[in-house]
Amino acid sequence: MKIGIIGTGNIAQYVLENINSNKRLDGKVLSIFGRNQEVGPRLESQYEATFFTDFEEFLNSPIDIVVEAATVDVAIERIEHVLKSNRDIILSSIGAFKDVKFLHQMKEVARTTNQHIYLPSGAIGGLDLLQSANALGGLDKVSITTRKSYESLGLEQKAIEQCIFEGAALNAIEKFPKNVNVALLLSIAGLGADKTDVKVIADPNITRNTHSIEALGDFGKMNLLIENEPMPSNPKTSYLAALSILFTLQNRGSAITIGS
Repeated sequence: MKIGIIGTGNIAQYVLENINSNKRLDGKVLSIFGRNQEVGPRLESQYEATFFTDFEEFLNSPIDIVVEAATVDVAIERIEHVLKSNRDIILSSIGAFKDVKFLHQMKEVARTTNQHIYLPSGAIGGLDLLQSANALGGLDKVSITTRKSYESLGLEQKAIEQCIFEGAALNAIEKFPKNVNVALLLSIAGLGADKTDVKVIADPNITRNTHSIEALGDFGKMNLLIENEPMPSNPKTSYLAALSILFTLQNRGSAITIGS
C-alpha cells in the first residue's frame, strides 16, 4: 500500500512513526502534503517520505490512498480533489461533514468516481450497533456526554466542573470543531446531527477523555462508556483516534469485514 498524508501534526507523525519506522503495516507513507516549512522537511528526512507544498504535485506522486490528518478547513478543501484523482481517502477531520449538503455531495463524488471515503471510528465505539438499529428506521434517541479537562478543550483552567455545552451535535461541532468530532460521527451513524443530543463537560479532575453514549430504539437500549487516554504529544486528541486510523489502513481490502 502506497500512502499519502495531508498534514504534519501529531496524528500525521504518529502514523509515519508506526508505518515507516515501526513497520506496523504492509505499506509505506511515500508522500506528505503540508504548509509547515519547518516541520515538513524534518519529517521528510526522518521518515523517508517526500514532502510537498504543492497539492497537485502531491496527488501526482505514486500513492494509492490518502490519509487526511489536518483540519476541518483543509479537509473540506481537499476531499473532492482526492476522490477525483481516483484515490480513496481516510478522513480524520469528521467535522468537514457538519454540512449535510456537503456530505451528500462528497458521497455522490465518491460513487461516480468509484472511490471510498473512510470515516475511522475515532475515540468512540458502538457505531455498528447504531447503524444496525436504524436499518429499518427503528432508532429513536441517541445522546453523548463528553467529559474532558479544561486544557483538552482549550479553555482557561477552573477549579470546578462545568457544563459548557448542551444541545444538538450540529451546534456542538460549530462551537468545538477540534473536540467533538465524535459527536458528529455518532450522528452520521445514527439519527443525524440535528437529532443527536450532545453535552460537553469541562472537568478539572479528569485525566482521560470520557464519552458516555446512550441509544434507545426498537432494538432495546445501549449504554456505552469509553475512557480514552490522550495522546502524550497532544492532550486534545484521544490515543484511540490515532489507533483507529491505523486500523482502517490495516483493514482496507481485508478478506473479512466485521460489522459494516
